Amino acid sequence: MNRREFIKIASAGAGVAASGAFAFGQPRLNVPSYLKEYEALYASDPRQAALTWFQQAQFGLFIHYGLYSLLEGHYQGKHSRPAEWVLRNGKVPLAQYEQLADRFTAEKFDADFITDMALDAGMKYVNITTRHHDSFCLWDTQTTDFKSTNTPAKRDLVAELAENSQQKGLGLCLYISHGRDWRHPHVPESLFPAAEVDYQKYVDYMSAQVTELLTNYGPIAAIWLDGLGGARNTQKAAGGRDVLQTQELYDLIHRLQPQVLVSYKQGYLGTEDFMAPERYFKGTSEKPLELCNTLQGYSWGYDRADEGRHRNPNQVMKMLKQAKAMPANLLLNTGPLPDGSVHPDDVKTLKAVGQRLRKG
Repeated sequence: MNRREFIKIASAGAGVAASGAFAFGQPRLNVPSYLKEYEALYASDPRQAALTWFQQAQFGLFIHYGLYSLLEGHYQGKHSRPAEWVLRNGKVPLAQYEQLADRFTAEKFDADFITDMALDAGMKYVNITTRHHDSFCLWDTQTTDFKSTNTPAKRDLVAELAENSQQKGLGLCLYISHGRDWRHPHVPESLFPAAEVDYQKYVDYMSAQVTELLTNYGPIAAIWLDGLGGARNTQKAAGGRDVLQTQELYDLIHRLQPQVLVSYKQGYLGTEDFMAPERYFKGTSEKPLELCNTLQGYSWGYDRADEGRHRNPNQVMKMLKQAKAMPANLLLNTGPLPDGSVHPDDVKTLKAVGQRLRKG
């Protein structure tokens, strides 16, 4: 099946999501492949089926990839920590940053390899940065020209990952920046704000992008929002009002696909389905919990300063043990190299982890 055919089928499937059916040729309810073991619960309560699946999933793969990957954490000799914040922290002129799109080939981004690697490592889901804070989109969005299909790659990386995930029974989670979009003129923390910021324009933009992601790419396991500091600062500046209309966004997500779970890091409104704090969270949660950490020493996007500091199998097994004791899932991140390939150290580590998990 080619990408065009997949998107056509996925669009038809997501269009009937509210009725609990997806057009992927599966029998009866056409349960999303990652929920096939929860079919009975899915028939009565799709979201509860997804929550039950999530709490038993334990292990997922995070992928940070975008234009920032091409700079490898450095700009004109300056180092940005974390690497994916290089547009802001490296003070890169926007015009120069936008020109990175002319070099974005994603030549070795291989969704088939990535999903096989995740399955072999014992992972149950994959989460990719559809749009990070730099505003560059990895799907064929109609909301902006700043996207992967307008680069030499001419590829919709979300579609490729969606197709492989659905075929192999992996849950697909979609990271999207919220409240922090440095190139958008009407968003909190914009680096290039309009003279008169109109938050409604950003709300409409965000809603349109989420609608695309939940309409054109088949069944999605979770929408994973990032930008908590920006959202909180905006709410504070607005006298406590949620001018970003975040609950309305959550409601839209659940209308489009009722099984989709919503996360916003360690929690923003309190109505999220699960919490997903970073790295070394020591607290507790009444909601399902996911800890996210990196295979690199520090950054999420590829950073050549982390060469020689990628985590080994012993360290990952320790992370898994600590997460299980909480209990929580571990969402473990890899930052693909500029060409889109997975760092060989990470491939080696995940292969060894999978072997150890299978041995028990």
